[in-house]
Order: sequence, then structure tokens, then C-alpha cells
Amino acid sequence: MHKLKRPFSLEVLSFTLLAVLSSAMLGCGRTQAAAPPRPPEVTVAPVVQQDVPVYSEWITTLDGYVNAQVRPQVSGYIIRQNYTEGSLVRRGDVLFEIDPRPFQAALDRAKGDLAQAQAQLGKSILDVERDTPLAEAKAIAKSQLDNEIQAKLGAQALIESDKAAVEQAELNLEWTKVTSLVDGIAGIAQIQIGNLVGSSSVLTSVSQLEPIKAYFPISEREYVLVQKNSNAILSRQAIGFFGNSLELILTDGSLYAQKGKILLADRQVDPNTGTIRIVAAFPNPGNILRPGQYGRVRVETGMKKGALLTPQSAVAQSQGSYQVAVVGSDRKVSMRAVKPGQTVGTMWVIDEGLKPGEQVVVEGLQRVKEGSLVTPKPAKLPGEGN
Repeated sequence: MHKLKRPFSLEVLSFTLLAVLSSAMLGCGRTQAAAPPRPPEVTVAPVVQQDVPVYSEWITTLDGYVNAQVRPQVSGYIIRQNYTEGSLVRRGDVLFEIDPRPFQAALDRAKGDLAQAQAQLGKSILDVERDTPLAEAKAIAKSQLDNEIQAKLGAQALIESDKAAVEQAELNLEWTKVTSLVDGIAGIAQIQIGNLVGSSSVLTSVSQLEPIKAYFPISEREYVLVQKNSNAILSRQAIGFFGNSLELILTDGSLYAQKGKILLADRQVDPNTGTIRIVAAFPNPGNILRPGQYGRVRVETGMKKGALLTPQSAVAQSQGSYQVAVVGSDRKVSMRAVKPGQTVGTMWVIDEGLKPGEQVVVEGLQRVKEGSLVTPKPAKLPGEGN
């Protein structure tokens, strides 16, 4: 009698399937681990060699071309303010009015004194004309005529004095209307209606802002170097780059649209700072720039021949040092320490560390390191399409 075969158990089947799946998964893992990673893609640009202008920059302070403090010529009480603070005013515009009544009364009194002196002169003239023939005929004492002649001269002198008093009174009355001395922007009033003011009181200030002045100090060394390389002495100019136009960089980093020019250099070097003050002027249409603003002035002082330029995005800065990633012909990265100079637009002049034509990484700099292999992609030049 034959024994029946034992059926194939479910447990054995499950174990077999699990072993097969595990082997397959391990095999796939070994295949993926063996595939080499693709080199990261980076954007590169060539190092450009060209002549670039050399600029110098200084911190500047803006001020009005003319700053006029408005002070009264007479003492009195302010009764009216005729201008809007911060507005444009013209020369001769009435800004404030002082109570004119005391000055009108003084003028009337001076005119009365003048009229009285003129009447006295008329009497003296009549006395002299009447008594002159009588004195010649010895009908009256000559001393009487002499007294009348002196009285006439005294009346004439009194008239001149009273005329001056009338003129002064008229000026005082006119000065009750305090006017602007220049065209410009009027500042905030320093007094209120009803205040008693005098000749020492500052009522407000008016600044001429078109054009506007810019003051900046340059070192004595810079001044000497500029003068050596110029014909300023022959042309009777105060400073070598006198004729060069200036650029104004505002505090937000933007470039002011108008170009300026240097007006003069101060007469002396400040012994405390070793600098000499330079005065420049900028057109200021619309009075956009205001006194007290700060900025930087930039002026071309020379030309650097064969300078090497690279995009600013290619230069990485860390703890005061600068470096760029150079991609060789073998597509390997070499981290290069460089010494940057001035900036020219979006480019940076590199004084040391690079050669013309070398390819530097401008995008993807954070993904590379020394010796790493990359896939370089040329950067698009300005004006190129997508």
C-alpha cells in the first residue's frame, strides 16, 4: 500500500516568494548604486580684458547754492505769515508782516518835522531878503542881518536832517514787510503770529536749490596726485579734474540722473583732517535734492589699460577674502583666490588671480568645490534672446 504525498504547504510557498522578492530588491539596489552621479550644471562666463575708466569716490553733503536767513530789520509784533512752509518763493515775495502802526506814526511825525523846518527856512529867507538892503543902507545893525543869515543856514541844515529822518521812517515802514532775498524753497517758520521779533530773530530760511551744491573732502595726497597729472596750473583751474563731470550716487544706491561739475577747491588743507574741501554743483530740476542729504560723488580720474573683468556674481566673499570658481578644459573646478578692484556696472575689475579668457562660474557657485566635475553652460550675453 502506497503512502500519499503531503500537500505543498502555504508556509513554504510564502517563504519562497519572499526570498525571491528580497533578492530582486537587493539586485536593483546594487545596480542603482553602481550608476555614477551626473556632474552638476553651472553657468560660466569668460574673463574679459578691456580698458576701463578709473573712478574715485567720496562722501558728499548737499547744501543750497545760496542759503538766506530771513531776519527782520525792525522790531515789532508779527501779525501775518504770507507764505506756505516748504513752498517755492520768489525774490521780493512778502513772507511776514510786522505791525506797521508804530512805524506809520513815526513817519507822520518825521514828515511834520520836515514841514516845520521848511516853514522856518521860508521865514529865514524872507528875513534875509528884507534886511539885506537895510543893512547895506545902515538902517539896521549888520549883526541883525548876520543872525538872520545864520538862522537861514540852520533851517537849511534842519531840513536835510528832517529829510533823512523821513527817509529812515519810510524804510522802517517798508521793512515791516519781511521779504525773501532769493528765489528758492522757504523753510519752516521759526516764530508764531504775535511773537515780538527783532533784528537778531531768525524768522525762516530760504535756500536756492537749482542748482544745488555738493561738498566733499579729498585727501591731501589725492589732491597732489591729481594736480601732478594735470595742467590745472597752466589753465588757472583750482583742481586737475575741474572739467570732468561728476556722478552722484544717492543713499539708496541709485545713480542721480543729472551730471555735476566741480566749481572750486578750498583755499587751504584742513590741518585737523589733512583734507581739502571741494565744491561741486548739480542741476536740480524740480528741487528733488535737498540740503543736508548725503551721498557719494564719483569722478573719472584716469584710465586702466587691459583690465580684467568678471561678473560680480562670480565673486564669493568670505571673512574679508574673495574667490572665484574657474572651470578648466577638463571641466574640473579650481577655486581661485582673487583681489578685486573697482566695479564697472555689473562687472568687477580683478586686479590679481585671473587670466584673460578663463571661464568662471557665475551661477551655481554654491554647488561646486575644489576639484569637482561640472557641466558648464555658457552665460547669455546682454541682448541675447531666450
